[in-house]
Amino acid sequence: MNLPNYITSTRIFAVPLLIWILSTSWLDKPAGVREITAVTLFILAAITDAVDGYLARRRGQITAMGMLLDPLADKLMIAAAFITLVQFNPRIVPAWMAVIVIGREFLVSGLRSIAAQQGFTIEASELGKSKMVVQIVAVAAAILDHQWRTIPVGSFIFPMELIAHMAMWFMVTLSLISAIDYFVGFWSKIQGRVERRRHFVLSRRRKREMAAKRDVPAT
Repeated sequence: MNLPNYITSTRIFAVPLLIWILSTSWLDKPAGVREITAVTLFILAAITDAVDGYLARRRGQITAMGMLLDPLADKLMIAAAFITLVQFNPRIVPAWMAVIVIGREFLVSGLRSIAAQQGFTIEASELGKSKMVVQIVAVAAAILDHQWRTIPVGSFIFPMELIAHMAMWFMVTLSLISAIDYFVGFWSKIQGRVERRRHFVLSRRRKREMAAKRDVPAT
């Protein structure tokens, strides 16, 4: 275990803590403590996602364990957040939204697993990275909206309900588009490998046929 992997592990350990915070009503006194605590924890966990990757590249500590733990931690955190939000704030996060978001994560994980078995990788797309940023905003807004529909900051009023709804819809749209983008990239690589294998098999078959013809005695 190196430093980047330890940081990734803290994100995994934050998952049950986030669920506990959002599911524990006694933190409601004083009002808003539960929401602020949950948002702070979620944002800190999201920051570790960037920090562990940066340190792993900077220190040359990219390991097989890190490649396994990092996407696992991301998906556990997102799945935990959305499953809990279905109960915590169903007005903003209905069950079907959570199904789409979590289903997309399983789809991408499955495609990457198949790709690894076939000997190639599927790189994270710009859409996927943008989706992650929108997810952080959407989850934070949905948690805060549970206590505050609007948040006054000086002379400006943040409409949390509107921000949460817009962020959720935008995130669901990005999730669907990025899922299609990953699938298209995966399919094109699979098709390319199938075509190369087919060409290789046909080439070997032709060589065997030509060799067989040369070995046939003349009559």
